[in-house]
Amino acid sequence: MRARARTAPVPRPVPDRSLPEALDLPEPGAAPHLWLVRADEYAPGAAGVALLSPAEVRRRAAFDGDIERHRYTVAHVVLRRLLAGYLRQAPAKVPISPLPCASCGAPGGRPGLPGSTLHFSLSHCADLALFAFARGPVGVDVETLPERGTVDGVLARLHPRERAELAALPPGGRERAFVRCWTRKEAYLKGTGAGLAHGLGQPYTGSRGIPASVPGWRLTDVEVGPGYGAAVADSVLQLPVDHE
Repeated sequence: MRARARTAPVPRPVPDRSLPEALDLPEPGAAPHLWLVRADEYAPGAAGVALLSPAEVRRRAAFDGDIERHRYTVAHVVLRRLLAGYLRQAPAKVPISPLPCASCGAPGGRPGLPGSTLHFSLSHCADLALFAFARGPVGVDVETLPERGTVDGVLARLHPRERAELAALPPGGRERAFVRCWTRKEAYLKGTGAGLAHGLGQPYTGSRGIPASVPGWRLTDVEVGPGYGAAVADSVLQLPVDHE
């Protein structure tokens, strides 16, 4: 019997007004909590902008366009507000700091919460920002569908089996399959903390309707709306749990 694709989870929308002051933490081993915001419909306000760290302020200032600057701001302000709800503390006190790279140990890896068992991941693309929260390592990615004919230029960076799967499709049918593959792979690499700097050849995550099995990880496609693809990867290894 041929396996059927799982129903893609739909993230919870971030309200355009106040978030709940207290959010229940994800259960250990359960599926990650997913949230989605349309940045162009969200106003962070001056109080939100004031929550940005010095590094985020510098990154924000580097954007040339007002739209890109606004979208970046919304993504990072909403992240702090969601974390504040889970941690039950003021957004300005959320202790985000970079973790070491999981592959090479160099500083500047994925952001984390020192001393907490709550893990998070953020991805933003165009007007969408997608957030994932879990009690173990987690990664999330959202991408717009590429323009027709642009997939061939990046095929060589993927796993050989993924290249073969995509090459077997007609040129006009590769875009959706490519986004499935890319978002799964990037979500996994963000979850492990390795990131894209160490290449996209491994692991094999697949481009078909069902994500490939990756030892120790659960890969899940996420439904975020027309014109986009998204995925989340969360660790299913047994981890110690505190009582936050």
